[in-house]
Amino acid sequence: MWTILFLLLFFGLLAAGMPIFLVLGMCAAVLFYASGEPLVGVAQVIIDHLNSSTLMSLPLFVMAAAFMRQGGVARALVDLATAWLGGIRGSLGLVTVVACTLFAAICGSSVATALAMGTILLPAMLEKGYPRSFALGVIGASGTIGIVIPPSLALILYGIVAEQSVPRLFLAGIMPGLLQAAAFFGWVWYDAHRRNFPKEEWMPWPQRLAVTWRALPALAVPAVVLVGIYGGLMTVTEAAAVAAVAALLVSLFVYRGFRLTATLSVIADALRSAGTIMLIVATALAFGHWMTQSGIPGQLVKWTIDHHLATWEFLLAINILLLLLGCFLEVVATLLLVLPILAPALKPLGVDPIHFSIIFTHNMEIGLVHPPVGLNLFVLSTISTAAVGEVIRGILPFLVLLLIVLGIITYVPILTLWLPAAIYGG
Repeated sequence: MWTILFLLLFFGLLAAGMPIFLVLGMCAAVLFYASGEPLVGVAQVIIDHLNSSTLMSLPLFVMAAAFMRQGGVARALVDLATAWLGGIRGSLGLVTVVACTLFAAICGSSVATALAMGTILLPAMLEKGYPRSFALGVIGASGTIGIVIPPSLALILYGIVAEQSVPRLFLAGIMPGLLQAAAFFGWVWYDAHRRNFPKEEWMPWPQRLAVTWRALPALAVPAVVLVGIYGGLMTVTEAAAVAAVAALLVSLFVYRGFRLTATLSVIADALRSAGTIMLIVATALAFGHWMTQSGIPGQLVKWTIDHHLATWEFLLAINILLLLLGCFLEVVATLLLVLPILAPALKPLGVDPIHFSIIFTHNMEIGLVHPPVGLNLFVLSTISTAAVGEVIRGILPFLVLLLIVLGIITYVPILTLWLPAAIYGG
């Protein structure tokens, strides 16, 4: 009965165009009321869950991403990739994959990566004669790497909801993220030779080294964060604060992407984005609390055992469910809606929560580039004035690659678990 009530209410409010945080909040309130629990307790639940030092890192990483996006860092990374990939056919497409991977390691956001790189690389690729659908496809797909390469905002939220170590989650995302980048790189290289795409000129060594030197401050930001966390010098929240300050200094005094007088405006934009996420998190935490109290996760485990589903069958069913939800919901909403149900059921079903974090996150990556609600599709359609259908045509080969990588991540857990085990043991 509770499941039917929730589904009717949730999809009815969503269809009415209500913001996702209001949908989740109203659903939680109705479910608490209908089950006889006092609504006063909902506010206390939200406050208790928001009182998290790890959660404080989220707005700080969002702020660092905003500084990087508007501070000229993206241009420095594009120049770096161009310097080392010149002379290869389809080099601008390859530059896009590499630059997006580097930028993702700084900002942690897929949409921000696609927006920053699309603004710079799309006009350059069109000017060189690349088909527009191809250019849109490689930018949109490569932007999805931002959601799994650390510091990933989605993995921070996963760690909070599933009560897992965020540093371990960050490590778990590195190898799958590099696998995805390698798959895209290989496809772009093959397609460039098949369709005879142009290539950038080979850059002389003195100029190449000068470009690399100029990019070092941008690369130093993720290096400081990762060394600080895994060297035991900083917590994730402290590392986020250091990243925000370093990004601001690099943007103001090295790349000079905006003036000191514009700093407050950039901070305001970042806080607005962070505030939106935090509102969704707050209401979703209340919903997740009710879900845990209701016993639905236990019923899910019982149903799975009663139907004799093997672990691989359970993971296949979850992948299909997440891909379907990705057609309608954005990343944060899907994560905060589904994870409270699944997280308690993972260990009884023999699924490692760290491994599952990357399976879940990769499904969210795919949701960013498949219709009808793929945010990267609309970002690229907006900055290019191209029809969404044209963006989708360009994305299709990369969508196939993403599904192949999803299969590898799902059924080859060592790819995800090796690095956390090597660093932390266990």
